[in-house]
Amino acid sequence: MRITPGLIDATTSALNLLLKFEHPADAVLSKFFRDHRQLGQNDRGFVAETAYAVLRRRRLLEKLLGAEANPRRLVLAALVKLAGVSQRQLEQALNEKEQKWVAEFKGRAAGELTLAEQADFPDWLAGRLLAHLGPDELLRLAQALNQPAPLDLRANPLKLERDAVLARLSEEGVAAEAGALSPLAIRLKGKPALQKHPLYLDGTIEVQDEGSQLLGYLLAPKRGEMVADFCAGAGGKTLLLGALMRSTGRLYAFDVSDKRLGRLKDRVARAGLSNVHPVTIANENDLRVKRLAGKLDRVLVDAPCSGLGTLRRNPDLKWRQTAEGVAELARKQHDILKGAARLVKKGGRLVYATCSILPEENEAIVAAFLAAHADFRQISAQEILAKQGIALECGETLRLAPHTHGTDGFFAAVLERVG
Repeated sequence: MRITPGLIDATTSALNLLLKFEHPADAVLSKFFRDHRQLGQNDRGFVAETAYAVLRRRRLLEKLLGAEANPRRLVLAALVKLAGVSQRQLEQALNEKEQKWVAEFKGRAAGELTLAEQADFPDWLAGRLLAHLGPDELLRLAQALNQPAPLDLRANPLKLERDAVLARLSEEGVAAEAGALSPLAIRLKGKPALQKHPLYLDGTIEVQDEGSQLLGYLLAPKRGEMVADFCAGAGGKTLLLGALMRSTGRLYAFDVSDKRLGRLKDRVARAGLSNVHPVTIANENDLRVKRLAGKLDRVLVDAPCSGLGTLRRNPDLKWRQTAEGVAELARKQHDILKGAARLVKKGGRLVYATCSILPEENEAIVAAFLAAHADFRQISAQEILAKQGIALECGETLRLAPHTHGTDGFFAAVLERVG
């Protein structure tokens, strides 16, 4: 596409807003595009991809730029060093002085990089990961997290089986293939706009990372059971659980946000589910939660977390999150898991999950819970998945990462109430 002065200016303006790190990057860009409706679809794609490239590789670009690291130079550096844009392509967009700068910058080397700079992580995050991964594994993980994520869909079996969905997409020229892990996953080759696609509008497909889909299979709800999605959010996993239950039984969608649960109602109707009951709660000790103590067959706790396993989609999180913020989240996660566990009846199942890659949000939370709750035991995630035809060598605990499984980073432990 033709790169114009206006396009460079728009990208610089957007990046300037993003680098304040006051709000999630996707929300910042959405507002920016609403405020700049003159930007066409291709222009918006250019702005978003370039700005996200800066967020992903910020440390490398800042090392290359040194004292010159302002939003405009970061944009130009990302285009030249990361996107492979040539000087000729930039000629019409830059003045003579900037053209000379690009010519000089093109040959500039970063020099010696620290491990955190190589990973494009803040120092505190690289330090945490190094403690349990080692430098080589850390860099493999970082390299994968610094790539854009593919677009994954989930077929809704209440509407259409996956093979039939794949056939429909193929007929329409949409390149897609069956996911490698989840029986309902479809991975698209590109990123077509799906919001107005008939299969999306009628609830036959939903956008959901393949790793996220596996959490539903770990909970493995059965027809007619009483189940809760304890931190339902906008309800992606709730919809999957409802489909696995074949819209029978009773499925509670708990969340502290009215707004998020409000969005769920439309999605539930579209998906053809009649067993979902959204409930807004104040916290994990809400009276509406306590009334169900010991009555539920299965409870999923997809806990609020740092989100660092989703950096392919949300690269701003590594700059917005802090070590102090993670410590505060760990306290919340402990309380939420303890509160949700009260709902589970004897013989029932509790799944604790996050999209974090940090042990303090994952293994440490589960270990502390089990140490304080002799009435629960951990059961093998690998065995549960195998019973459903999902062959995944993960052992007791599910750990997914983009460099090993091609998914977002996820952690999940399956606990069973024995007393």
